[in-house]
Formats: sequence, structure tokens, C-alpha cells
Amino acid sequence: MMTLSPAEWQAFGLSLQVAAFATLFGLPLAYFAAWTLSRRQFWGKGLVKAIIQLPLVLPPVVVGYLLLQIFGRNGAVGGPLATLGISIPFTTLAAGIAAGVMAFPLMVRACRLSIEALDPKLEDAARIHGAGPVRRFLTLSLPLSMPGLLAGATLGFARGFGEFGATIVFAANIPGETRTLPIAIYSALQSPSGDAAAARMVTVSVIAALSAFLLSEWLERRTRSRLSGRSK
Repeated sequence: MMTLSPAEWQAFGLSLQVAAFATLFGLPLAYFAAWTLSRRQFWGKGLVKAIIQLPLVLPPVVVGYLLLQIFGRNGAVGGPLATLGISIPFTTLAAGIAAGVMAFPLMVRACRLSIEALDPKLEDAARIHGAGPVRRFLTLSLPLSMPGLLAGATLGFARGFGEFGATIVFAANIPGETRTLPIAIYSALQSPSGDAAAARMVTVSVIAALSAFLLSEWLERRTRSRLSGRSK
């Protein structure tokens, strides 16, 4: 029952790869966006917040369609890339981009809540004692907001691992290249004899997601305990 076929292992490995890509490349951008929204005032801030949160409220298929329009041969980004012989849709990179876009709002929110919880007086005190912006960020703000970063990384990885709608539109369903675990489960359910394969992959998905969550909880507790020890 729990012995995955080579194709199912391939889909599982591809899902890990896509989720890792979405997290590693999306989290720094999410933290920068969260920091900007938390610490800066600028015209159109409400609009920027709304655009960032759009993937949460739009149907994933719509997000996939928009990505296809942007990165397609006639798109704003895809057009110039096509002249260089680069095509992104229907590739593993497209699956990673789709997962990253869908996970981005969750990562931004987790980071923003952590940054907004920081006491501004700590940064003011560090500035008075001569710490520059970079030093304040690296030695104070970033370590203190690390729990939010870990939460954002976990949410982003889990969302990327389970992404389906935007991926199947933007990256399609190509075995070995874009068929992630959710798409493989969908494909198995379309087959009259695919119930057993779908059940195996669903079980693996639940175990992987639960393991990632437990690891995140453990890392967050350790980080908080270390920060508490430093503050004493």
C-alpha cells in the first residue's frame, strides 16, 4: 500500500524541489516587502498591500492564467525572453514560479506580523549608541524577527508543496518535469484503477506536511528560547 512507484517518487521529489524553490527565492522578497510595509509610509501603500494579497483571494487558476499571459511569448516578460531563446511556461521553473506566487502572501503576512511586534524603542536605543542601519538590522531586527521568518518559511513551503491550480495552468501536467504530487494525485483520480495510487500519495503528502510543521515548531521554540536567554 505504501510502496510508491518510481513515477510517484518522482512527483514527490519534484514537489519538494518546487516548494524549496518557492521558499528560498520568495522568502527574502517577502521579508523585504514586509519590512517596507511595516516601516515605511508611501503613496499607494494600500494598493500594494492589496496586490500582494491577491493570490489569496483569486482562484488559483486565474493566477496561473495571469502568469501565462505575463511569461508567454507575447507577454511583458516572456516576449523579451523569447527573443533570447528562453521559454518559461510549461517547465519546472514555471511550476516553481507558480508555487512562489501563491505562497508569497502567506510569507509576507508572517514576516510582517513579526516585524510589527518589534519594539521600536530597541532600534532607537541602538541608533543612539551609534549603530548604523545595516548593523541595527543584522544584529537586532533580523534576529528578533526570526520566529516570523521561520513561520513564513514553513507556510511558504507547505503552500508551495500543495500548489495545484496555478501550476497546472502555467506549467501543465508533464511527467518528470511539471507533474508535482498534487497533479499526480489528480491524474491518478482520473484513472478507474488509480484510487490506490492516489491514496498512497495522499498519505505521503500528509506525512510530509506534518513533518514540516513539527520541524518548524521545534525550530521556532529553540529560536525563541535563545532570544529569551539573550535578553536576560
